[in-house]
Amino acid sequence: MRMRRKKHGAERIAACSEILIENPAIPAVDPQQYFAAERPIHLEIGCGKGDFAVGMAAKYPDCNFIAMERVPDVACLALEKAMKHRDERPDNLRFLIGDARNLTEWFLPHSVDCIYLNFSDPWPKKGYAKRRLTHEGFLELYRSVLREGGLLRLKTDNEGLFDFSLEQFTICGLTVEWQSRNLHTSEKAADNIMTEYERNFSEKGQVIYSAWVRF
Repeated sequence: MRMRRKKHGAERIAACSEILIENPAIPAVDPQQYFAAERPIHLEIGCGKGDFAVGMAAKYPDCNFIAMERVPDVACLALEKAMKHRDERPDNLRFLIGDARNLTEWFLPHSVDCIYLNFSDPWPKKGYAKRRLTHEGFLELYRSVLREGGLLRLKTDNEGLFDFSLEQFTICGLTVEWQSRNLHTSEKAADNIMTEYERNFSEKGQVIYSAWVRF
């Protein structure tokens, strides 16, 4: 379902400029420059309304989080949520409005410690496979920005996307460090920060698939 265009969206985004990476530097720079303190860089691609990014930044103050969202009207909601809860965490969360295909333009090689893919669009039609964020083309982009030994953490409610992702990890020679076909009953459940989407679907009994992949 397409989100209704936000009234005064540009102005609302501008009001959150202190936590927004506007016009990210090209050529790429060290993402540490966007934060006052140097900490491991964690990147969420497709942050939606921001529940996960805000929750993770509060829970893990020793990490710097960058939440990327392609759709400005969705990013607007995430930015406003982060501003509302800003006093509940250190200054360790920034947002970037942009497309994952441009990662290598914005991030120096091997400057990111962890990437999160939460409930990415499964693009179920066979002809759209290259658009999936776990397609080998994207995985090679992640490889270029992740540090050696960096981690990709995937969550999805779509079993087809999960199986496709496992195949792509194998094709790219990646190590699946951990996986579950029911995250919420697994040993990782206690530390899991839910997205709004995840919370709604899990309440309806939908299982959540997850994998941690080492680069």
